[in-house]
Amino acid sequence: MTLYYTGKGDKGDTGVLANCRVTKDNELVEAIGAVDELNSHVGTAILYIHDENVRMNLKLIQNDLFIIGAGLASAEGAKIKKAELGREHLERLEREINAMGRELPELRKFVLPGGGEGAVHLHMARAVARRAERRIVSASKRYKIEENVLAYANRLSSFFFVAALYLNYKEGVEEAHPTY
Repeated sequence: MTLYYTGKGDKGDTGVLANCRVTKDNELVEAIGAVDELNSHVGTAILYIHDENVRMNLKLIQNDLFIIGAGLASAEGAKIKKAELGREHLERLEREINAMGRELPELRKFVLPGGGEGAVHLHMARAVARRAERRIVSASKRYKIEENVLAYANRLSSFFFVAALYLNYKEGVEEAHPTY
């Protein structure tokens, strides 16, 4: 039988890939946790999205987030071979943002998070992506974080925002705007 727990973290610390232990409220663990939470929101969004291109991109993003999490876990100098987030991952994300953006009408007002089922979940992912980015930035002050990870994390919230607008537009759902 596979054990799904070790009990090693019962006193508030956890292991990272660099074979060291850090407290569970460490900046690095906070960043890893935020990325993991984001990945779960992306998985939920996939369930509610019917546009195949957006779904495919979300699945690629999930894999990218796993690479980011592994990179964060090894920021202390793990001597393991791991995948790295390359410039091509960032460029793919930017291409998709631009492609969806070209199909949208010009945005002239702020947009309230909402709309169709898929868009609602993408807006949630956008908010969590911003938190994950803040946690990664915080961790980068103490640990060496790959430059592409910071840029990718910055671009993710834009992807989720544009994808939400795109889905609402394609589904004929009108955006709600704040009233001041």
